[in-house]
Amino acid sequence: MNRIVAAVVAGVIAMAPMAASAQDYGRYSDAAAQTELGRIAIVDMAVMAPMRDGIGLATNVYRPKDAKGPLPTILWKTPYNELAYSPRTTRNALTWVSRGYAFVVQNERGRYFSEGEYEILGYPQTDGYDSLTWIAAQPWSNGKVGTLGCSSSAEWQLALAAQNHPAHAAMVPQAAAAGIGKVGRFQEQGNWYTGGVPRNLFFIWLYGVDNPQRAQIPSGLDQEERARIVRYNDLDAKKPEVKWSSQIRHLPVSEMLADLGEPPATFETLIARTPADPAWREGGLYHDDMGWGVPSLWFNSWYDVSIGPNMELFNHARSTTQDAEAAANQYVVVGPNNHCAFAALGPNFRSGDRDLGDASFDSDAMVHAWFDRWLKGERGAFSESTPHVQYFNMGENRWRSAAQWPPAEVKTVRMYLRSSGGANSLNGDGRLSLEAPPAGEAPDRYRYDPMNPVQTIGGGDCCNGGLVLAGAYDQRQIEARNDVLVYTSDVLTQPMQVTGFVDAVLKVSSSAPDTDYAVKLVDVAPDGTAYILGDTIIRARYRNGFDRPAMLTPGEVATVQPTPMTISNTFQPGHRIRVEVTSSNFPKFVRNLNTGGANETENSGVVADNAVHHAGDQASYIELPVLK
Repeated sequence: MNRIVAAVVAGVIAMAPMAASAQDYGRYSDAAAQTELGRIAIVDMAVMAPMRDGIGLATNVYRPKDAKGPLPTILWKTPYNELAYSPRTTRNALTWVSRGYAFVVQNERGRYFSEGEYEILGYPQTDGYDSLTWIAAQPWSNGKVGTLGCSSSAEWQLALAAQNHPAHAAMVPQAAAAGIGKVGRFQEQGNWYTGGVPRNLFFIWLYGVDNPQRAQIPSGLDQEERARIVRYNDLDAKKPEVKWSSQIRHLPVSEMLADLGEPPATFETLIARTPADPAWREGGLYHDDMGWGVPSLWFNSWYDVSIGPNMELFNHARSTTQDAEAAANQYVVVGPNNHCAFAALGPNFRSGDRDLGDASFDSDAMVHAWFDRWLKGERGAFSESTPHVQYFNMGENRWRSAAQWPPAEVKTVRMYLRSSGGANSLNGDGRLSLEAPPAGEAPDRYRYDPMNPVQTIGGGDCCNGGLVLAGAYDQRQIEARNDVLVYTSDVLTQPMQVTGFVDAVLKVSSSAPDTDYAVKLVDVAPDGTAYILGDTIIRARYRNGFDRPAMLTPGEVATVQPTPMTISNTFQPGHRIRVEVTSSNFPKFVRNLNTGGANETENSGVVADNAVHHAGDQASYIELPVLK
C-alpha cells in the first residue's frame, strides 16, 4: 500500500506545537492541524476498499506512526466531501490517532471518489458489511471496529447493526432517525413522512446531495495517482442557488426539483411512494423486524428532525433477543440542542427564544470512554454504573438520569380540549382541562386554506436550507391566527414534569375528503411567551393505518391519533400548558390540498372547513407522561 502523508502547507504557518492532547486540537489553525497530523500519523489516502461486486469505495486511513501492535479502528462513513482536506476530518483523525486508534473515513458508493451508483444510506447491509470485513483483514487492525458519526454518518449504521458483523464491536449513532424505516409506533420511512405527511427538508437536501450527472475520475488509476487527485480536485460541484422560501411552494410537489432543471433522480422515486409502499424495504433503512447485534451509545436531541423514532429504536434495541450483550449495553444521551450540535452544549445555553441555563455535557469524553471499553477491552473505561438514559429536562434546566425510557415512575395524565365553540386563536375561549367535557359542548371550527398555510416557527427540524430555524421559539405569532385552535390550562401552582411520549387523540370532521391535523405542545411562561416543545401531524386518510387509506365522509366525525411527540419539560409554577390544533405546519410539512387525490401530483387545492369535537363520547384530549 502506497503511503501519501498529509501535506505540509509550506510557508503558511509557524511550526505547530510538538505535542498536544486530543482536547487541544480545536485550538490549532487548519494548517497547523494538517502539519500535526503529518507528524504523528501515517495517512493512506484514497485506498479503494473492494466490495463484493467489484466496486471500490475510496477510503482514507489514518494511524499512529508509533503503534506497537494491531489497532482498534473508528469508521466514519460519509456521503459528503470529507476525503479531500477537511478541517473537521483532520481534527477527528488527530483525536483518534493520538488515542491509539486507526481512523478510517470512507465515501459512500457513488459519492465523490468512490465508484458505483449512489443510493441514500450507502448500502449498509452490503457495502457497510464488506467495509468492516476489509478493515478487520488489514495487518494493522486488531479486528475490532467502532462506527461513529452524526446524521448521514449515523443513519447507515442502523441497518448494519442488524447484520451483527463479528468485527462490529460498538457504535455511536448520533441523530440517526433518517435511517429508520419503521420502528414500533413510528413508520416515517427515513423521516420522509410524519403521520403520512411528507417533510419538505428532504427535497432541499436531495437538491444539494443527489447528483446523477456527477463527475467521476477514471478507473484503473493506482492509489498514489488517485490520492493526488483527491488532494487537488474535490469533485464538489456547486449547484445554482435557489430561493427556497418561494420554490418550496411550487405545485405540483412532484415537479419541485424538475422545475429547477434537475434531471430525474432519487427525489422523483421517493415522492411517488406512499408510506406503506413495499419499496421502502428495498433500500438501507432499518426496520424493527431486522434484529440488533451491537452495543450502542446513542446521542439524540429534543429539537432534532425526529426525536420520537430515535427513542423508540433505543427501546427496541434494548429488547432484542438476538444478542443479549448488545441488549444489555444500550445507552442514550438526549440534549436540548439542535441537529448534531452536541458540541454547542454548555453554560448559558439557549434554544431559540428560551434560556435553558447550564446544559454542559462532555459528549467527547463519553464517546472516548465507550470505544476504549469495547475496542480496546478496557472494561473500567466506561463505568458499569453509567445510567442507561441521561436526558436534559427543560424547565428545570438540568440533566437527569433514568434506568429506562420513559422513566418507570411516569404516570399518564389526560387533559381534555374544551371550549364554548370559540377556541380560535390566542384570544379565543379554548382551555385545557383535567375534567372531561359534558355532552353538548360545541365543537371548534376553522377554515384551512392550503394557499395560506400556517407558518412553521421553531420545533424540531434540520437540513432545510434555512427555511425553518429549529428550537424553542415563541408561538404567539402563530396563535394569533383564526385558523389555529388554542387550548390553555389554568396557571400551575405546582411543577409538572412531563417526560416521555406525548399522545394526542382528536375527534375531527371536515368538509373535505382528506385533510391534515397538526398538533403542538407549548410551555407558556408567566409573561405569555409560548415556547414550542414538540409538534406532530397526521394525514386523515391514514387514520386507520398507512396500509389502509380511507377518505373522510364530509361532516362525519372520525378519530385521528398522530404519532407521539417526545419531550422532557417541567412546567413550573406560574406557567401554563398549551395545545395548538390546526391543519398545516408549513414549510416543515407538505400542504394537504384537501382534494382526496394524489396530493403530491396535484397543482391546485380547495379550502376545507374543519372541526375539532370535544363533547361527551367525542372527547378530544392529550395524554401527558408525568413524572411523579
